[in-house]
Amino acid sequence: MKKYKTLSFDAVVIGTGAAGYNAAIRLAENNVNAAIVTEGISCGTSRNTGSDKQTYYKLGLSGSAPDSVRAMAENLFSCGAVDGDTALCEAALSVRSFMRLCELGVEFPCNRYGEYVGYKTDHDPFARATSAGPLTSKYMTEVLEKRADELKIPVLNGFLAVEILKNEDGVCGLICLEKANGGFTAINCANIILATGGPAGIYADSVYPSYHNGSTGLAVAAGVPLQNMTEWQYGLASVDPRWNVSGTYMQVLPRMISVGEDKTENEFLLNFYGDPYSALSALFLKGYQWPFDSGKVLSGSSVIDLLVYRECVIKKRRVFLDYRKNPFGIDKIDYSRLLPEAYDYLKNAEACFGTPIERLMHMNAPAAELYKNKGLDLAKEPLEIALCAQHNNGGISVDCWWQTALKGLFAAGECAGTHGITRPGGSALNSGQVGSLRAALYISAHPRAKTQNALFLQLAEGAVKRHAEFCEKLLSNRENVDLKICEAQRNMSDGAAAIRDAEIIKPLLESVTEDLKSITETTGVNAECELYKAYRLYDILLVQQAVLTAMLDFEETVGKTRGSALYRDKNGELRNGLEELFRFCPDKTAACDRIQTVSLINGQCKALWRGVRPMPDDNDFFETVWRGYRDNKNIY
Repeated sequence: MKKYKTLSFDAVVIGTGAAGYNAAIRLAENNVNAAIVTEGISCGTSRNTGSDKQTYYKLGLSGSAPDSVRAMAENLFSCGAVDGDTALCEAALSVRSFMRLCELGVEFPCNRYGEYVGYKTDHDPFARATSAGPLTSKYMTEVLEKRADELKIPVLNGFLAVEILKNEDGVCGLICLEKANGGFTAINCANIILATGGPAGIYADSVYPSYHNGSTGLAVAAGVPLQNMTEWQYGLASVDPRWNVSGTYMQVLPRMISVGEDKTENEFLLNFYGDPYSALSALFLKGYQWPFDSGKVLSGSSVIDLLVYRECVIKKRRVFLDYRKNPFGIDKIDYSRLLPEAYDYLKNAEACFGTPIERLMHMNAPAAELYKNKGLDLAKEPLEIALCAQHNNGGISVDCWWQTALKGLFAAGECAGTHGITRPGGSALNSGQVGSLRAALYISAHPRAKTQNALFLQLAEGAVKRHAEFCEKLLSNRENVDLKICEAQRNMSDGAAAIRDAEIIKPLLESVTEDLKSITETTGVNAECELYKAYRLYDILLVQQAVLTAMLDFEETVGKTRGSALYRDKNGELRNGLEELFRFCPDKTAACDRIQTVSLINGQCKALWRGVRPMPDDNDFFETVWRGYRDNKNIY
């Protein structure tokens, strides 16, 4: 029997992003003995992503425009396929969570009178958005990490969670793999908060950090339902380094070229639009209409996403943004021939001059410096891009305390499925803070007893034995795990990302299911320190199986296109100049009052549908609330 270590905590948080650190802090401040488990402290999405102006979404805190918790909740709820109770929680606790970050040191700007002035973001009828700059989530993570260090919260760094242990009462422990040596640690705990981010590893074309994989498969393997796994956000992003090319990256009008194996360049936007100024206007709009939106395909800027996909996936060419000279051989752009909103914007920015890199340095120099600091000088070389997965709106199904169907298991941050078909920009950062707070409050108010030690050791020993046998088989096979991961990711990006076709998805699902069944026969690693890669592959395949099941069921059950994906429909509409693959039937309200769930049952993923949970009634009476608060803090 392989030796293993044992530890014991009341609660374990998995993940060291903004949601994970906040969960651990809130637990510790409520006297819960908690620890953090992480693959790597510095590896999460929160710490390593951003945009030209990374947004945080919260209740309006400036000016005279009326705003309220209910108004914000209704806006979140109206995004479609959203539960009303979680939407209300995210609105109600947004100010508390935001102000906490301000007090911890995140430099959100306020005016001289203390108002946190906002701006409008996508899907935002109010000016609720704010930002601390391109690296808002990084700053959040850093101040939260500092607070966790002050509280001396234990961090198990370099530990990959590989199995949630459960019994008839719910969660009872966690099995972890120590990445450096392949050893196992069993943790006796009554509560687990998953704060593992989105399932980034399932795609090759991804703007998630390359070292962030996600661990949604932990919940899938535990039999916990996922929801809205068809709902993703895709957009144009650079391949290396991985970064969204939104905002000014597009508004300065760079050349967009594709390059084939013969090294010939093609400014393919002109081939599609015919008129250079129509192409430039669409390129400008792509800056602030950044995410792929199926509603902007037939007559909008999202057709550019499809053109990039066509070049990369169908034609097998590479696509680049070139900031060194103006598009289409135009020496001096006649800005007055652009769409009025593009011309007015560039004119007001005093940027109607020069080359794209000169305009970028004038309008947003930090955006250019960001790439230079990552080793790529936009003034000297082009930037490779692709249509990439950026965010999963779906995730693990949770209730209004962010608890899953498995008692004692919670999910917060991007791995929790509280968003719907669309979401306001920056709402994910708010959701992560609110969800982690709600989970910690519930755990502290409803303590669960840990499993008696002898029983726990019996469970742990059986689990470790299974994992040891799994590892022995992998070590006996020829090393190929990196290749298997790359193949799985490439197949998913090519066949089941923003463009979806049942004729492609069905055989892909069959292939993924077979790969899961045969993983110990077909996958090999050459050292114990690389066993974690095989677990990463297993997680990727498990989540791919769930996502592909969701996509196939959605196409069969709903069959319409909504949100950030295009479902091929042979009887649908097609924009002139596009291939039949891009024919679809748009319906932005399709199934918006229902939520699709996916669960692993006897080795097979099954999809079901339920109605959204309604918005809670607005009929609270102060004395009634006060009495309940004195009794149990209204945590039930």
